[in-house]
Amino acid sequence: MTSGVGNSPDVVAMEPRNGNGSVSVGIVDNGGGIVNPAFQPPSLLSQQSTVWTRRQQAVCVRHAFKHYGSASKPNHVLSNLNMTVAKGTIYGLLGASGCGKTTLLSCIVGRRRLNTGQIFVLGGKPGTKGSGVPGKRVGYMPQEIALYGEFSIKETMMYFGWIFGMETSEINDRLQFLLNFLDLPSQSRLVKNLSGGQQRRVSFAVALMHDPELLILDEPTVGVDPLLRQSIWNHLVQITKDGHKTVIITTHYIEEARQAHTIGLMRSGRLLAEESPRVLLSMYHCQSLEEVFLKLSRKQGTDGQPQETPVNISNNISLATLNWGKKDEPVYVTEESGVVGLNFHQSKEVLAQDQSNGINGKLSEMQMMEPQYDSSCCEITTRGKTKALLQKNFLRMWRNVGVMLFIFALPVMQVILFCLAIGRDPTGLHLAVVNKEMDWNTMECPVYDNCTLNMFSCRYLNALPKDTVVLDYYETPEKAINAVKVGDAWGALYFTENFTDALVARMALGRESDDETLDQSEVRVWLDMSNQQIGLMLNRDLQLSYRDFGQGLLQSCDQNPKLADIPIQFKEPIYGSSDPSFTDFVAPGVILTIVFFLAVALTSSALIIERTEGLLDRSWVAGVTPLEILFSHVITQFVVMCGQTALVLIFMILVFGVECKGDITLVITLTILQGLCGMCFGFVISAICELERNAIQLALGSFYPTLLLSGVIWPVEGMPILLRYVSYCLPLTMATTSLRSILTRGWNLLEPDVYLGFVSTISWIVLFLSISMAVLKFKRG
Repeated sequence: MTSGVGNSPDVVAMEPRNGNGSVSVGIVDNGGGIVNPAFQPPSLLSQQSTVWTRRQQAVCVRHAFKHYGSASKPNHVLSNLNMTVAKGTIYGLLGASGCGKTTLLSCIVGRRRLNTGQIFVLGGKPGTKGSGVPGKRVGYMPQEIALYGEFSIKETMMYFGWIFGMETSEINDRLQFLLNFLDLPSQSRLVKNLSGGQQRRVSFAVALMHDPELLILDEPTVGVDPLLRQSIWNHLVQITKDGHKTVIITTHYIEEARQAHTIGLMRSGRLLAEESPRVLLSMYHCQSLEEVFLKLSRKQGTDGQPQETPVNISNNISLATLNWGKKDEPVYVTEESGVVGLNFHQSKEVLAQDQSNGINGKLSEMQMMEPQYDSSCCEITTRGKTKALLQKNFLRMWRNVGVMLFIFALPVMQVILFCLAIGRDPTGLHLAVVNKEMDWNTMECPVYDNCTLNMFSCRYLNALPKDTVVLDYYETPEKAINAVKVGDAWGALYFTENFTDALVARMALGRESDDETLDQSEVRVWLDMSNQQIGLMLNRDLQLSYRDFGQGLLQSCDQNPKLADIPIQFKEPIYGSSDPSFTDFVAPGVILTIVFFLAVALTSSALIIERTEGLLDRSWVAGVTPLEILFSHVITQFVVMCGQTALVLIFMILVFGVECKGDITLVITLTILQGLCGMCFGFVISAICELERNAIQLALGSFYPTLLLSGVIWPVEGMPILLRYVSYCLPLTMATTSLRSILTRGWNLLEPDVYLGFVSTISWIVLFLSISMAVLKFKRG
């Protein structure tokens, strides 16, 4: 491998000639033979590895350990791995699936953190303030496609270009170059309609879009035409020629990695070797890199340790950082990795040497220890990122018909179904009637409107509500009761043959009435109480009908009708109506529940889908922060909440006439806040769960406890004391009480029951957002 100066011969390590650990070095000509075995390189000035020397590499990894799982049974992914990538080079990282390549790359781009060890990327530590990594200094192409299928090619480039801080005109110019270079289809084509190979080329184009300092490509040439593959490699070689661009690439095509300046052979979380391709082939006397890899893997399997090369370097000093430049330049050896071998393609910046070895050299080192900071990374957010994230959210919704229907059609449908199906009195309820006062043969039951003391049973039956009750006549009480037992009727009524006479005697005799008279004057009722609502409603209607029957009879006989009423006078209600509707009671809770859980459903899987498709990781590597992601979703959902709230309230209040006595502004504000609260709860679910099905299970699992315990369908006062305290700790409870007080009582924000609902909702929003941020930051690395 050349040193980068003209057509200079390669330098290779020879077998040590003695046991003192010295190294003999020969020069290899273009044919691979040793030209001068006795050649001695310039003096090796040994120095300790410093933070400064590590910062001068494009990537420097030292003693990296990374494991997953519990401390007792850890799954080691990286084990004391050392890696050096010089600036201005192409580094080919080769290894089988599962050897830790993707984990290593994710640590380099700041996506994950090491358990122990150090990583320097472009002079700084990934993830630190101002390092620019993750950010626009890195171009990252993951192994998966990691593109938004709803976007066109141009929209994809605009999205990532804005995130990288590029101007629209600059993005358009760069797009035209990439379309031609990668032979991409029309820029208006949607990504989801492209073939797999075309999608990978678009993914590659995204990594190249902003011309980054460090390009990290995970399997960029899979499924690519051989001619285009070679064109890609030519482009990578071209951009690294001036020393300002660096490329790390993984590939399944081992032999194509010969075009890389340096190759790292990785197995079981370790680098077996880190060398130029030609040196590896010469050192191990192999014809292919695959054969070299096989030899090293067998050696590792035999020793249980990384492969030791024929080069013997004392004090664990590797030649991985040697730089062979001009003949009069000194060569440095640094105390670096356990990776053994020669690497002649380190940047000259790494080995900057003060020939005088004086004060100026020390001062220069102290000055260069400070990394170059990217001032834009210190900003909370940028206009470009905000525009990109908001456009992404709205475009994905707009182009997904199912999502749009879910957002706007579903709440309207739920309101309509609720108002039509809940709160109305049941109708067409059959009652089995046995009336011994009637003539069973003629089935005549005359009703008298005057003061005729005859056939009171018929007069009473006529007072029953016609829409609610359907009367079915039976001959005997046994048959009537059996009709109830078999489900043909909801209740049975029995009138004795002396019902009218006994009732007149009861009214005339009063306290002197005997038991037989009292018994004969009663209407005997057997109800089916298996359905509480129907049973209680029939009980109410039977009693109210008897009161109406008595008042009508007394009035027709010129008596005071109040005598037929109970001695309790109910005045006009302070709040509500004398005939309250169950709909008015449940409506406030239903409004908030619909808006809350629609928001949960929309957001609980949003982050998970992006995470599983690699979209979230790619955005993070591009420099988007969890705060920016959450902020963009909050803005998007706020707009959606406004639309949903308007539709729900219009149909609930204007179309179906749900009572609203309070300030409609308070109603709208509280409803939108509850929607935002549900959205934040969805973020928590999305951040915690790894799989979409787990998020769905958690969202559905929280629905019924929240609905049942929040006082939506039953008063909180009807719960046990301990359960009441649990209820008040839920997001919907105080908000439901607050909205119910506004709608039915007309209370304002000064009332405790009202403002506590607002305080509770805002507190839950802050809590859910804080949890989401903490979990996302933790999972980010």
